[in-house]
Amino acid sequence: MTSKIVAAVLYGICFLGVGFHAANQSLAEEVAIPGFVPGDTQPDTNPPAVRYKDGWLVPYEETIPGSDVTFQMVPVPGGSFLLGSPGDEVGREDTEGPQVEVAVSPFWMGACEVTWEEYKVFMSMLDLFTALESSGVRLVTEENEVDAVTAPSALYDPTTTFINGEEPQQPAVTMTQYSARQYTKWLTGLTGRFYRLPAESEWEYACRAGTKSPFSFSDTDSFGDYAWFVDNSDDTTHPVGEKKSNPWGLFDMHGNVSEWVIDEMTEDGYANVAALPQPVTAEDSIRWPTDLESRVVRGGAYFDEPSQCRSAARRGSEDEAWKDVDPNLPKSPFWYTEEPALGIGMRLVRPVDIPSTTEEKSQWWKADVESIEFDVNDRVSQGRGARGIADESLPKEAKELGFAN
Repeated sequence: MTSKIVAAVLYGICFLGVGFHAANQSLAEEVAIPGFVPGDTQPDTNPPAVRYKDGWLVPYEETIPGSDVTFQMVPVPGGSFLLGSPGDEVGREDTEGPQVEVAVSPFWMGACEVTWEEYKVFMSMLDLFTALESSGVRLVTEENEVDAVTAPSALYDPTTTFINGEEPQQPAVTMTQYSARQYTKWLTGLTGRFYRLPAESEWEYACRAGTKSPFSFSDTDSFGDYAWFVDNSDDTTHPVGEKKSNPWGLFDMHGNVSEWVIDEMTEDGYANVAALPQPVTAEDSIRWPTDLESRVVRGGAYFDEPSQCRSAARRGSEDEAWKDVDPNLPKSPFWYTEEPALGIGMRLVRPVDIPSTTEEKSQWWKADVESIEFDVNDRVSQGRGARGIADESLPKEAKELGFAN
């Protein structure tokens, strides 16, 4: 065993702990439930606890297992709202309508966007997974491939991705939607709690936080008190959580960086959802991607005008254009190189209602079109990307094999 392999494994082994099977538990079946307090008396929390069945959903701090990296999750109450914007809203685009009534179940959402401190732990999995494969242990096979996580390739040109900085509390940016989805799969495996990207309706519902105006704050308030945008950002991202939060304790929902949601952008906006009996559930409102292009990002970024940061504002991805200077063929399935992707990141959701089957969970994480799967397989075969299994047996097996003390 080479010292390089040992070093890589020692660096990464501690990050992989809890298996995917734990995510099969319902909220009620978990013994100790982060974010849930039983009882009739509302806990004194900020933001406020949310009533759920025989207890309360409360804010909680999650630690990425094996590290000292933490992030905050806050509860979002269930309810109904109108997805999209009214026809007379200033700055409105046609794809923001027709408005649709959506019923949203409660969930937890990241108080802030995923930071470089968090995302770099995931990036370190490239060395770990490569070392394990080189050693012939814990190999990904046809039998366990459904549970495998793909770690992104090392950055070809870090100066592009890190052009706005890579300080621990700055939001991570330029990852593709596929990589964002793999991050949530990886985190699920580590914690045993089901993490994923938001559905677009969930994101807008959380952003609005009960408001119906273009932004989640009063029209008399200063936009700059809540958002980093073109007039105050100095053309760069900023550490998360420095501006005021919305009424539900969510920071940077307007500006700083746009955030991936799971949905596809279509020319007819929400017309297909509007044709369903109202209200629709958040799940039924999802337009699952069927093409590489035009996946939705929300919230606007540091280089955007206020109108582009509205609660209902949407932007569709342009995969080819956003990888214009990437010299690789096929181009990276993990990273973008161009603006606006320099201002695109992600935010986590942990639903109360957990999918009951592996197939349903996988829909939130997988490569959903053949071109992504082809490009990922190509990169992995060349060593520019790696797959591994994140489950509860990894630390014990690694120790038995001499990878850790």
